[in-house]
Amino acid sequence: MFKKLFKFGKKKEENQEVQDQSVETNESIEDIKDQEQVSEEAKENKTIDEVENKQNESYIEENEDAEEVVSEEDIKDEIVEENIIKENEVNNIENDNEKLIDDGEVIDESKIDVNDAGIKVKEEIIEDIEEEQEGLIEDIEEAKEEPIEDIKDKKVNLFDRLKQGLTKAKQGITDRIDDVLKSYTKVDEELLEELEEILITADVGVNTTMDIVEQLRDKIKEKKITDPMDVRVELKTIVENILTNDNSTLDVEHSPTIILMVGVNGVGKTTTIGKLANRYRQEGKKVLLAAGDTFRAAAIEQLEVWASRSNVDIIKHQEGADPGAVVFDAVKAAKARNVDLLICDTAGRLHNKANLMNELGKVFKIVDREFPEAKKEVLLVVDATTGQNAVVQAKTFKEVADITGIVLTKLDGTAKGGVVLAVKSEVDVPVKLIGVGEKVEDLQDFDAKSFSDALFGN
Repeated sequence: MFKKLFKFGKKKEENQEVQDQSVETNESIEDIKDQEQVSEEAKENKTIDEVENKQNESYIEENEDAEEVVSEEDIKDEIVEENIIKENEVNNIENDNEKLIDDGEVIDESKIDVNDAGIKVKEEIIEDIEEEQEGLIEDIEEAKEEPIEDIKDKKVNLFDRLKQGLTKAKQGITDRIDDVLKSYTKVDEELLEELEEILITADVGVNTTMDIVEQLRDKIKEKKITDPMDVRVELKTIVENILTNDNSTLDVEHSPTIILMVGVNGVGKTTTIGKLANRYRQEGKKVLLAAGDTFRAAAIEQLEVWASRSNVDIIKHQEGADPGAVVFDAVKAAKARNVDLLICDTAGRLHNKANLMNELGKVFKIVDREFPEAKKEVLLVVDATTGQNAVVQAKTFKEVADITGIVLTKLDGTAKGGVVLAVKSEVDVPVKLIGVGEKVEDLQDFDAKSFSDALFGN
């Protein structure tokens, strides 16, 4: 392209010289012939085109060696400069030709060719620009449409996965409730007692179950319900109301945000961290992980694998190191790297409440002192398959930590999904995330309506 531009520029320069000579000496044909001393070839009665070709070939040969040593940046600068010169020359030729036509002068055929070539080049440039603009407009339109479709598909897919993940819980709760309701022809106290038994055995908890049945009894009296199947509608509404909480969404829009993950070993804490890192990395956030669970064997290596999968950085020390020191270094790194989200794993092998309080207390003090500008979330991870043990763990951790939300994992592995109700009502901490499978997308934001719809088969 570089050679072509020089060739084209040389042509324009030669034609401009001929044109200028024509304009300056138009007194007679003999004077014009005397002044047209372009080269040795022109004197030997060769055409202007032959002269131009030979001169251009000579110019190209002289500059071939020079081109080889020209840097890439110099080439780019010369190309831009040649384009500007080329366009100016074309415009000058157009103006001169128009002037010659107005004055009644005869235009040289070679000038017309150069002019036409210049117009053709300009037209090609304009066409290229228009094509690029059309392509950009199409890309913008596609970018506007695709996210909307993706969001719709994502919502449908997530709900389907939620229903699939709650299959066992549905069989253990709502399917059994439906069987009982179908076996009755009227609503009486005996029916309510059977529903109470189903809820307790589904790990809803005694206190929560008694509260649900009491609310159900009031609704039956208030609405004068006589059809057992109408009881199901009221039960679903009560369950949804218990689970509904204004603070149930995990909000990480503030930058920076720090999430401290707490919980005993084996509940899926490290896996949950990896899934969160993957999710927010996909959303375009800059995420940093801190391997603060230094006491559990292979915990650091496991978190490293997740960091590699999600393409995020990780701050780590050696096994057995002080968790507080890891978090301290992670906070410093988060500030230096302008991180949007810092997720910290914490020690889970704690033998008694005193150790629990000391370890977490130290970590929280470091965060409060070194990272006061960050929004703080403390998420307790509990295993749904442990049933009432999950409730006990939640109560214990709440005594020593300011828990802002609960992550309930492995819901797909238990028929006693009522533990969600027990944790929410007895611990009074919102459930923010639930795990209904092993895949990354199976860790979902908890939504009371979607959960109750999936559980009751709506």
